[in-house]
Amino acid sequence: MPGPRSRGGSSRRQRQNRARTSTSRAELSFSVSHVERLLREGHYAQRLGSTAPVYLAAVIEYLTAKILELAGNEAQNNGQRRITPEFIDMALHNNALLSSFFQNTTVSQVAPSQH
Repeated sequence: MPGPRSRGGSSRRQRQNRARTSTSRAELSFSVSHVERLLREGHYAQRLGSTAPVYLAAVIEYLTAKILELAGNEAQNNGQRRITPEFIDMALHNNALLSSFFQNTTVSQVAPSQH
């Protein structure tokens, strides 16, 4: 009879052979395969490099984190604990770089500002 096995999960060999997703390899939260599929279906280019969807997913993740950070600060400055579309709009318009980048963007449930 063989020795006792650990009950804590899979063995080391099984963990090493397990396939890792491109998202986990890049240590991102946004799905690299989803971005790649959207790039391919959008026919933005005839060919698509292997690192293009990784880079784009990283940029989208960074922009999302930055906007949420600024919106959280706006909510906190107004004595609120919840981020609403209004705070996202305020965050976008109060940041010079993001304001020019999202110049023609309308945030849902927010009246357009007169800038």
